[in-house]
Amino acid sequence: MQAEHNIRKLLRVTGLVQGVGFRPTVYRLALERGLSGFVYNDAAGVGIELEGAPEAVGGFAAALEKDCPPLARIDSIRQSDLPPTGETGFRIVESRGGAVTTAITPDAATCLECARDMFTPGNRRYRYAFTNCTHCGPRFTITRALPYDRPQTSMAPFRMCPACEAEYGDPLDRRFHAQPNACPECGPHLELWSADGERIDCGDVIERALALIRGGSILAVKGLGGFHLVCDAENAAAVARLRARKKRSEKPLAVMAGSVASARSLVELSELEEKTLRSRARPIVLARKKPGCDARLPGVAPGLSELGVMLPYTPLHLLFFHEAAGRPDGVEWLERAIPLVVVMTSANPGGEPLVIGNREALKRLSPIADYLLVHNRDILIRCDDSVVRVVAGAPRMVRRARGYTPEAVPLAFGGRPVLATGPWLKSTACLTRGGEAFLSQHIGDLSNASSCRALELAVEHLERLLEIRPETVAHDLHPDFFSTQLALRIERERGIARYAVQHHRAHIAAVMAEHRIASSALGLALDGVGLGTDGSAWGGELLIVSPAGFERRAHLLALPLPGGDRAAREPWRMAASVLWALGRAGEIAQRFPSMPGSGAMARLIENPRLTGRTTSMGRLFDAASALLGLCLEQRDEATAAMRLESAAAGVSARAAGKAWEIAPDGTLSLLPLFERLLEVPNDPQAVAQASADFHEGLAQALADWLLETGPSGLPVCFGGGCFLNRRLTVRLLELLEARGIRPLLPSRVPPGDGGVALGQAWCALMAQREGVPGPGDVLRTGASFTKNQSR
Repeated sequence: MQAEHNIRKLLRVTGLVQGVGFRPTVYRLALERGLSGFVYNDAAGVGIELEGAPEAVGGFAAALEKDCPPLARIDSIRQSDLPPTGETGFRIVESRGGAVTTAITPDAATCLECARDMFTPGNRRYRYAFTNCTHCGPRFTITRALPYDRPQTSMAPFRMCPACEAEYGDPLDRRFHAQPNACPECGPHLELWSADGERIDCGDVIERALALIRGGSILAVKGLGGFHLVCDAENAAAVARLRARKKRSEKPLAVMAGSVASARSLVELSELEEKTLRSRARPIVLARKKPGCDARLPGVAPGLSELGVMLPYTPLHLLFFHEAAGRPDGVEWLERAIPLVVVMTSANPGGEPLVIGNREALKRLSPIADYLLVHNRDILIRCDDSVVRVVAGAPRMVRRARGYTPEAVPLAFGGRPVLATGPWLKSTACLTRGGEAFLSQHIGDLSNASSCRALELAVEHLERLLEIRPETVAHDLHPDFFSTQLALRIERERGIARYAVQHHRAHIAAVMAEHRIASSALGLALDGVGLGTDGSAWGGELLIVSPAGFERRAHLLALPLPGGDRAAREPWRMAASVLWALGRAGEIAQRFPSMPGSGAMARLIENPRLTGRTTSMGRLFDAASALLGLCLEQRDEATAAMRLESAAAGVSARAAGKAWEIAPDGTLSLLPLFERLLEVPNDPQAVAQASADFHEGLAQALADWLLETGPSGLPVCFGGGCFLNRRLTVRLLELLEARGIRPLLPSRVPPGDGGVALGQAWCALMAQREGVPGPGDVLRTGASFTKNQSR
């Protein structure tokens, strides 16, 4: 077609389209189609001006969607006509500023092509620990602000050498505008330090570091979003020493295996678990242990049926396993079993935030680590490893962070921007922009000043990255949480609206937000605890959540919570509560003779001024675990519940009669189910069977409760940390689906407290749309439990 018949269009592309090789893809497609024009990044995404034959211009959007780069996500392509200019050639031009409406991609695992570069002798990046391209590498953790260009990242101090500059400037190169692009000549480098900060001279840092690990040493290793504490997972003494120094006596440790073949020697992997393990996010995947796993990895995950395992996701990780494999050429070895498994646990001593700086690591990690493996590329944003468990046919987030943050959750509608400050445990923040919700990385429990400051920094970073100033701040109903106090301060300092959201309403609203439910839903919320509107500790709730508020339709039978927060740390106390409720308080002391205060527990329970009540399902799991002798005290959250579920692994439940009661007001009592546990002999096989039967009875009871008490016709949403229990969740879904009900579960965000901020934000947006933002949920009486009683 003649040039005078050419047309010109502007294409506006939104989504995850910066720093992912998007412009080179546009460039290549334009050249292939004989089109002229240019492409650029700006705050809204990517702009493309195209001129050429009508069929070539008209079909460009479809071709772009078909050839979308692996890390990119196209949300929309809007087209408008422009007058032809007669321009010839196609160019990539400089980024432009403006109001940010795009987003940055999460950090991504090293791609196969970069691994090939690293392990091909003679390649200039052979065994280079900072190899990356537009398809992989750091993004979120090195970025201060958008647009995503090198001066906005922690790579700004590293001036590229001529060879890297040539790659960076070649639109047909895989490293075109790869902002972290570097090589051994011009990029960051590794150093090995002693615990007192002395640099250790050695021929090959990786070779020496691996020798130290195999010799039983503990290393603090700087990664993408923070430091890890690393030791040989097969060295019992090293693992025990790491636990003692980190003061982590119970909580399972994650391990890194060099390949799927290596992981399969430790755990059973379904097709979906393997796919999740291999994904570009490379999360920790919780998978069932194989026989002999505990003997091979002593002390790593004692008393549990599952192990958290992940694959290497940075060049540095790959180098450890390459060294262990004998430095083979190429990448084929990445599919073979590799003789190395290491503990790879977050370096956050004492429950404080993840360590990210070299000098900070010397100060905080030297008492734990024997050596430090550091580098000189700054981590700007701390971001822990994500944890995933496949439940009911989908990956469910236990912890959402590296590899997923800050990818947005699309919403059913938008509104004025909302900031949600989250709960107390497993804290995250959430910021909305239009029809998207951006959840921060996992912060952790707000139990110390450092974690509180980390939440403030996460909020500041989200606002800066997205260039959003919220007009409403949403928060938990509990007045003493730091997250609530932060919201109050923001309201006061900025003069914006504030919206309080009851904890379990937020759990259900998070599921509604993910599934784009903008009307009403029936929610089953099961978790450890959250402050109810009546001032008591809730945790087993049937709610109807609507845009304007919520109704507490029914709840579990309220039981005594002896000692308040101590009951969460000492499951035997909830077992005592159950015994008291069953009229068997006289058995408390004889069942728990080693527990201090067991003889006086009945009197404590009977005193309403000293003992509040709770409807918490989490505390009922604790009680069952203690009654079966699996866990009387727990230093780490959910230990009792995990041991209870693990005990039932591989055991089929027996058919049994009804073991629950539903009162006329809808209250569900599980006391008959607990009564069956009281006669179980102290025998591992009997305990395993009892645990399986308990889970079955619980699923039957909840299904019956929901069917009898909940109104029909509404979508059903499941929220709360108890839904990470695979056995309970799968069986409950089976029972309900057999009756024609298909409940909704979250998968983009955690069902537990890590997703609460999303629910808070969604409640505020729905209230905005209804025109009733007001103060939100109201606490009708004073709180009867402290800020720490939130497990």
